Amino acid sequence: MAVTDHILRWVVIAAAGLCAAEVSAGVLPEDRADALYHSYDGGGVEVNGPSLLVRKSLGQNVSVSARHYVDAISSASIDVVTTASPYEEERTENGLGVDYLAGDSTMSLNLTTSSENDYEAKTFAFSIGMDMFGDLTTVSLGYSVGQDKVGKTGQPEFSKDVDRQSYRLGLSQILTKDWQAELGLETITDEGFLNNPYRSVRYLDPASPKGYSYEPEVYPHTHTSNAVSIRTGYYLPWHASLKGEYRYFTDTWGIRAHNAEIGYTHPLGNHWTLDLSYRYYTQTAADFYADIFPRQQAQNYLARDKELSTFHSHTFGAAVSYLFEPAGWRFIDHGSLTASYDHMLFRYEDFRDLSAAGPAGEEPLYDFTASVMQLYLSIWY
Repeated sequence: MAVTDHILRWVVIAAAGLCAAEVSAGVLPEDRADALYHSYDGGGVEVNGPSLLVRKSLGQNVSVSARHYVDAISSASIDVVTTASPYEEERTENGLGVDYLAGDSTMSLNLTTSSENDYEAKTFAFSIGMDMFGDLTTVSLGYSVGQDKVGKTGQPEFSKDVDRQSYRLGLSQILTKDWQAELGLETITDEGFLNNPYRSVRYLDPASPKGYSYEPEVYPHTHTSNAVSIRTGYYLPWHASLKGEYRYFTDTWGIRAHNAEIGYTHPLGNHWTLDLSYRYYTQTAADFYADIFPRQQAQNYLARDKELSTFHSHTFGAAVSYLFEPAGWRFIDHGSLTASYDHMLFRYEDFRDLSAAGPAGEEPLYDFTASVMQLYLSIWY
């Protein structure tokens, strides 16, 4: 089953962040190897698997990287148990990257491929970052293009294409010796088969014993989204730091979203570090979303994906890291071991729990909690 839910995307982003190719103008990424294990459990969905990254410099101007990421997914979510059977699947992602340093600029090329039983994706990304004004300002530009292939289990003849493009602009500014701020802009365009081939919507049907029946979802074939983000970090006198982020999202489907996050990092002696964070997210529903439609084929586009509904979430996070500097470990300079835990609460305002009793369209509103755990080891050499 194609993995398109907001929650699963969040897990992918959280775990793949270990393998992300960030642009750091004027300097190559450090030689390092990372190994991560991640686990998500919530809303009837379990996701877990490893992620690996290796970076190595070739001379003074070139750095190459390779990454491997695996998702093992089992789902008995509210969408699945009310309209289909629970399922299990595995998604594998591989990537190669090259960074090239030229003066105060760093250019990056990345190729990523991912595969699961009914979804294939291929993405090519290019980015460039440049330091200016005495290295106090960094400007970055990014572009990526992707080609996805959507399938459907049990129907080998079902094959749909999705074309994706992303444009990014970033500005980072050192304001004082203790304060840094970043501004980010991103536009994403998608075209093709954009809905889940397994998901259905429901409509009122007096002839049905339940009071409603189902029909397939129908999405528009184009989708454009825009996001602006502001991040800031402040270094405190006792070697701790504060960070904050705000992000606003809007798209052509009518969704408006706000995301705010605050974090605190505190050293515990010479080797331990504690990170605490809180994140709040809220969004409005897509124009063509409804928990239940008044009749069959009530409009041109139909959706009942809870991630297109009106909802909000809270995420409370904590992480602890240990930095070690082994003596006599040959090529290893130092390393760190980090364990993190996030607790998430989701509350939906117009998506109802069909596993609970109630008249059609008046069932209890859906909510659930989830946990994300990560354990990763980083080695610099």
